[in-house]
Amino acid sequence: MSEIHPPPSEFTAEQLAADPILRYFHYAHLPPKLQSASKQFFGLAQFIVESIPRNAERTVALRKLLEAKDAGVRANLP
Repeated sequence: MSEIHPPPSEFTAEQLAADPILRYFHYAHLPPKLQSASKQFFGLAQFIVESIPRNAERTVALRKLLEAKDAGVRANLP
């Protein structure tokens, strides 16, 4: 599978294999203003995978966080 942007390098291969949604929390490819907004959501995703046991509710939390990230980034578009 070819990737448009690589996943955040801060996530391990094991984390990405367990929760493939994490690849969508990349931010380095964005312009600085959008990168700043997006990186905050990456930090929350990282906190979730490092502190909450893997289960259905954690998956829902990551999915909803991704939705919020997308909206937050779009809100900063000109």
